[in-house]
Amino acid sequence: MNARDLLTALLVVILWGLNFIAVKTALTVLPPFLLTSLRFALVALALAPFHRPRLKQLPAVAGIGLVLGCGHFGLLFLGISGMEAATAAIVTQLGVPFSALLAWAFFGERLGPARALGLSMAFAGVALLAGEPTLPHWGPLAVGVLSMACWALSNVQVKRLGEVPPLALNGWMALFAAPMLLALSLGVEYGQTDALVRAATEPRVLVGVAYTVIASSLVAYTLWYRLLARHSMNRVVPITLLGPVVGVAGGVLVLGESLTWHKLVGGALTIAGVAAVQLVGGMVPPKDEPEPGT
Repeated sequence: MNARDLLTALLVVILWGLNFIAVKTALTVLPPFLLTSLRFALVALALAPFHRPRLKQLPAVAGIGLVLGCGHFGLLFLGISGMEAATAAIVTQLGVPFSALLAWAFFGERLGPARALGLSMAFAGVALLAGEPTLPHWGPLAVGVLSMACWALSNVQVKRLGEVPPLALNGWMALFAAPMLLALSLGVEYGQTDALVRAATEPRVLVGVAYTVIASSLVAYTLWYRLLARHSMNRVVPITLLGPVVGVAGGVLVLGESLTWHKLVGGALTIAGVAAVQLVGGMVPPKDEPEPGT
């Protein structure tokens, strides 16, 4: 990888890592399901009119919208609303271990000793986060873990979908997910109108929403797919292991979150476990799949 592409890859990781800060900031005013619906509505507006999957793929894309849009992103934003951004950045690494387990269950892929050890380390690292003194109870952490299981399940859906342009998948998945999340918000959340009015008057919230739509969704994914077109997955994907480092650093430096031993040890265990699954086992996400938690 030349210097320009390496810097591009690092920029993508930084954009995705800082997205946890943007989401956490926006969640100070907007309810999680409403924020997720707003994000996908804006992404759909930017992508869906210009990138389209085949007509026969639309039902499957709608299913991905339910599992990935509502199950992953909706639950992840709900979890982030109850835990620190740094903790959430570590939890999102469980997408790879969950994907490895589902690949073993659905596609008969062999785990092997190295990957089994990596899985154990990753889950043990997240389990340590349950003892975080800043975590009021284990509920948000459990919701975050469940969101990563949904991300892994969406990988199976994408594999069975067949070939589809990545931006078309992202745009139309967002188009289907936005109304589902809005209905979910109207059913279980309250004060949406007041929250939107307040958000419109608070620049930091507007910046947070704009960041998660423009920087994390549109800019980062466009750069990411260009990198994937130029390099193999095994060369590019391991760089994303730096994502939790950016997320934790951003939470501490920007939001003033505490840097506890739970985050340091749990994060190190999780990243090491994910590295074992990705690098030793050779398991990397297909290029059509979004990175977890971004």
